[in-house]
Amino acid sequence: MFPFDVILFDVGGVLLTNGWDERERALTMEYFHLDPVAFEARHLAPYDAWERGAIPLKAYLDATVFYEPRRFSQDDFFGFMLNQSKLLPNGALGILEELAASDKFMLGALNNEARETNEFRFESFGLRNYLKVALSSCYLGLRKPEPAIYRRALDILDGPAERILFIDDRVQNVAGAAAVGMKAIQFEGADGLRRELVRLGVL
Repeated sequence: MFPFDVILFDVGGVLLTNGWDERERALTMEYFHLDPVAFEARHLAPYDAWERGAIPLKAYLDATVFYEPRRFSQDDFFGFMLNQSKLLPNGALGILEELAASDKFMLGALNNEARETNEFRFESFGLRNYLKVALSSCYLGLRKPEPAIYRRALDILDGPAERILFIDDRVQNVAGAAAVGMKAIQFEGADGLRRELVRLGVL
């Protein structure tokens, strides 16, 4: 009997680069010659709502960038945002592919992501070929590390928590999963993850 029925991956920081984290935002501010301090002051509240699926992309951009006329369009800005998504060096995509080929587990995502960027990243990097369930913040209306998102994941998966393995790069998200009884691993690179999965009998 395999040790887990379900393995859930975070996406940004585990499979791909973060889509819109501090580094990506700073690069975008520099490219478009925007004031990063002013942007960050406007960013937090609408970003939380956008990642929860409570507002669309246009509302987020109107609140953070296009509250005054710009020399570039929203399409230009969003296109540059999307270009920040790349394969993560020493990321876990190869391990995900290997697990999918084994067909021993249900594989899924448990990630914080806005709908528009989530769908772009899943499509562009072929994640739907491997992940059978997307427990993304934009679909659930909840964000990690809130306890409710892990409980909702358990409700949807309808299985015992100890039969679910969760992999995330952020310690607070790992702790949130462990608090509801999932087995949780902090991702610190593909080599370390592979060793841990071998130790657990997954690989």
